[in-house]
Amino acid sequence: MRISWIMAGGMLLTSLVFTGYSDASSTQGDQSAAKTAAVSKHHHKVRHKHRRKIRKAAHRRETVGAGGLPRLQSSAAMVFDEDDSKALFTKNPGVSQPIASITKLMTAMVLLDANLPGDEKITVTEADVDTLRNSSSRLRVGTTLSRREMLRLALMSSENRAAFALARTYPGGTQAFVAAMNRKAAQLGMRHTHFVDPTGLHSDNVSTAADLVELVKAGYRYQTIRNFTTTASYDVDVRGRRHSVEFRNTNALVRNKNSRWHIGLSKTGYINESGRCLVMHANIANKSLIIVLLDSWGRDSRIGDANRIKRWIENTTVSRYSRGGNGVS
Repeated sequence: MRISWIMAGGMLLTSLVFTGYSDASSTQGDQSAAKTAAVSKHHHKVRHKHRRKIRKAAHRRETVGAGGLPRLQSSAAMVFDEDDSKALFTKNPGVSQPIASITKLMTAMVLLDANLPGDEKITVTEADVDTLRNSSSRLRVGTTLSRREMLRLALMSSENRAAFALARTYPGGTQAFVAAMNRKAAQLGMRHTHFVDPTGLHSDNVSTAADLVELVKAGYRYQTIRNFTTTASYDVDVRGRRHSVEFRNTNALVRNKNSRWHIGLSKTGYINESGRCLVMHANIANKSLIIVLLDSWGRDSRIGDANRIKRWIENTTVSRYSRGGNGVS
């Protein structure tokens, strides 16, 4: 006789298998072992299904707060339905705070409004080097690109030297450019927004989630901004480099072709004072939405928040339609 000990469903089971010299004893033992194996397999499936339910419930508790609203890591946020002209979600929408490189959307609008020649060559100079934070750049001093290419890099790859060069070569120089940025903000009704530089490196470039909805709404009307902010990557010939340099979009959701996002405009931003920021114009569940996420601490937290919002919109829409509703409210 052989005694087998088997764990099944958290219980210790014993299997008695009789061994002997007859075929009948052997067959009986085989049947007993097979039965025990079947019981073990059944309990394994039950445990796996139970663990799956626990993980799903834990994920929902992590991403969904009171009232079924998404629980975000960003300190300020807003989700705006442009089709119905109403906010679907707000979190501290009126708090003024640094916005970092989200600034460059305004930089782009002011530049495009000026209607300057896009093919005019601009050279990066020492005046374009960041001396406030000493941030790095792959645009070496002496690199010459067209104004259009500089704008693409400023929007897509958040290149600070490109933004500085665009402002410096604006009629009247950087001071006139920044003044035009603030005039544009006033025209758009962005009452709690102020700019002091064209890059966002300065923490005195401030706005609110509600104001940035207006910025994204206005920026989306420019085809160039839509195209450049949603370009995944772009190769540029840089002074002193034998081969072209690949510049990549700072938004991982744009770079990732398998992200299942339909993004029409995108801009990221980060300095220590602002935390990680992200604004997007996206189509989710057949709705044109503006998403603003500010002061999200953690390397991937803004992307996580964006995905939480996407799941919330999709799930809420499906839920309401299944009850005969007419969409997200």
